[in-house]
Amino acid sequence: MKTISLALSLLAFITISAQEKTATKEKMTHTTSLNSTKLLRHVVLFKFKEETSNDDITKIEAAFQELPKKIKEIFGYEWGLNNSPENLNKGFTHCFFLTFKSEADREKYLPHADHKAFGALLTPHLEDVLVIDYWTN
Repeated sequence: MKTISLALSLLAFITISAQEKTATKEKMTHTTSLNSTKLLRHVVLFKFKEETSNDDITKIEAAFQELPKKIKEIFGYEWGLNNSPENLNKGFTHCFFLTFKSEADREKYLPHADHKAFGALLTPHLEDVLVIDYWTN
């Protein structure tokens, strides 16, 4: 009797798991089709020098947050602090995520005076930076 009960429980688990995978795949396909417009993502990761104070980091965070208000070509903006438990961040603590509608918009952003002013504030405190740009699929 225990064997039959165990077999039925296992069969129910497999059936539910297969249904969830199908639903997830359908949802992903549906989501992808809703977002057919490609966007240009600009991902920036910062690793600060050890001697950089928390006050300076707070000023840098605030200055980056002001850029979307000053540079109209920035279509989307978000940022956050690393909290991965994997410890693979190699000292990078801050991620800033900008979205542009076109390469032309990014080309206006990069040399923009407010972006350059932010760079001047940031550079003395920066140990390393990593930038990745990509088109969404």
